Amino acid sequence: MTDTSTPPASESTAAAAPAAETAASADSAASSEETSAEAKKSETVTSDSDLFRQSEIAADYVEGLLDILDYDGDIDELVSAGRPMVEVVGGRLQPLVGQRGATLEALQELTRLAVFRATGSPSRLLLDIGGYRASRRKELAAVARNAVEKVKEHGEAVRLEPMSAFERKCVHDVVNAIAGVQSESEGVEPNRRIVVRAAE
Repeated sequence: MTDTSTPPASESTAAAAPAAETAASADSAASSEETSAEAKKSETVTSDSDLFRQSEIAADYVEGLLDILDYDGDIDELVSAGRPMVEVVGGRLQPLVGQRGATLEALQELTRLAVFRATGSPSRLLLDIGGYRASRRKELAAVARNAVEKVKEHGEAVRLEPMSAFERKCVHDVVNAIAGVQSESEGVEPNRRIVVRAAE
């Protein structure tokens, strides 16, 4: 099912609470977003057809959620960079993203759980709503470059604010592409953060 119109919802604690309970089930999937190395460790060989099947299952689940929540949106399922993905596009979707993407992350965990229940395998599915992740990547790239400049100028490590696994992955990718600096994560969820320092 592609480009399916569906209805939206409001930011609900009902979505966030179950997501917290399912975080343990999707722990390997969430942590695999943190760094490319971790992703390679946890990633199993999966065919494109299997990945697209996961995105179809996820799209059906998201469509049902939008219908229940009475939100309208076009749903696209695809495979991008070796992982299943579902994108929801439409107006008035901000409540489904939430502050700093918190509701989006909760909905993603619920959707991953739905895929797991249908296939029996953990999923690295990425859910995006209203183009939030693309715009957030640009913001985080600027944050990462700013941290790198501070490290190079002052020589001291820079600790960033706590971030989600998706956000940390974005920062790691930018920092790791710049010579002379390195990044690592410290702390535990939900206060896990990135430290940028001079390369050893």
